[in-house]
Amino acid sequence: MTIIFEEQTNNDNFSKAALTDIATYKNGLAMQKYRPNDDEQSLPVLKIKELNQGYTDDFSDKCSAKIDKNVIVNTGDIIFSWSGTLLVKNWTGKTAGLNQHLFKVTSNDYPKWFIYEWTKYHLRKFQSIAAGKATTMGHIKKSDLKSSKVLIPNENRFKKLDVIMKPLYDKRIEVIKENQRLSELKHILLKKYF
Repeated sequence: MTIIFEEQTNNDNFSKAALTDIATYKNGLAMQKYRPNDDEQSLPVLKIKELNQGYTDDFSDKCSAKIDKNVIVNTGDIIFSWSGTLLVKNWTGKTAGLNQHLFKVTSNDYPKWFIYEWTKYHLRKFQSIAAGKATTMGHIKKSDLKSSKVLIPNENRFKKLDVIMKPLYDKRIEVIKENQRLSELKHILLKKYF
């Protein structure tokens, strides 16, 4: 999918913009400040650990379900870890509250595959920037997102590209979900028999 994306968008005639022009990068909250009351509905907290394993579990922290809807993560959302371990992933776990140091990446104008691939395209550069901050936990700033350029095809070309990329992106999410279901089943069986 990434190879197809890079081949199809490598065109100097396309419009140039910044990552922040095509997507919103919403930072999560310090969820320890939003603990649920005993009688309140709660959500598991999505931290780096959960992002890496692809799901929340019984050991995940909890937060109030009454948090800003912009930091509630649902299946299919794009999550970008911008501090410590830098990575971009599609969340396919259960609904969760987004912790600090993670961005929820959204767009009103562009499809998910487009903003996902452009964020992923710049990931190595972001990792280099973070690695250069040896005295602190490596991270990037919003200014790094603003200075990261993207190429945007014209409307006709974009429609053709969408016909190719959207089914691939959707299938990718489907495969990730299936892998998670199989992993959960394996965990249940191992726990039961060993």
